[in-house]
Amino acid sequence: MGAKAKKAMKKQLSKASAQLSVSTHNKEAAAAAPAADFLPLEGGPARKLPEEKPKEDVAKVLYIGRIPHGFYEKEMEGFFGQFGVIKRLRIARNKKTGKSKHFGFIEFEDPGVAKVVAETMHNYLLFEHLLQVHLIPPQQVHPKLWKGFNYRVKPLNWVQIERKRHDKERTLEEHKKLVEKILKRDLKRQKRIEAAGIDYECPEIVGSIEQPAPKKRKTDRKKVDLIGMKSKH
Repeated sequence: MGAKAKKAMKKQLSKASAQLSVSTHNKEAAAAAPAADFLPLEGGPARKLPEEKPKEDVAKVLYIGRIPHGFYEKEMEGFFGQFGVIKRLRIARNKKTGKSKHFGFIEFEDPGVAKVVAETMHNYLLFEHLLQVHLIPPQQVHPKLWKGFNYRVKPLNWVQIERKRHDKERTLEEHKKLVEKILKRDLKRQKRIEAAGIDYECPEIVGSIEQPAPKKRKTDRKKVDLIGMKSKH
């Protein structure tokens, strides 16, 4: 037998074995056909579709909009804590002033509680504001949403800030500008009094434009007190 004949015989044997395997496979598929959901169109083996489980509510994060003034972290924890355990809470605030932007986020430990809160508190009238409460799907929650949520903003002491601004040491140019503003304001006031027909002589403003008045320091006061104590003794 030549080489070509051997190759042809091998091809025939391989084809025959393949046909046998396909036939046995089809028989097994036919036996399993009653338990299958569908049969493929191209004659392949039948397969059963995976059972679809009902999707569970896993959303725990709530968006809360139109938060009224004065209804902040402490008040929200007390109010929404009636529904269930709050895991995290955050109100959006201005980075410079710390004032509320009137929206925030709450995360509950139980997704069922979050769903009840969303259904109950949406369009709830609170201090003349209709709260807007919506569930946020887990895939839409920003990864940096809860960054620094434990930080509580301290209100700015505007009295102290204004005191520092008022008592700061001024240069000669700054002092001149300050006195000029005061004089302009006084002239406007005098004109308004004259226009009203009131006979009134406004007192002159006592101040030096050339040089600012020296300020008393704490060290100077201490020295004066010490001198006074020595003179008494």
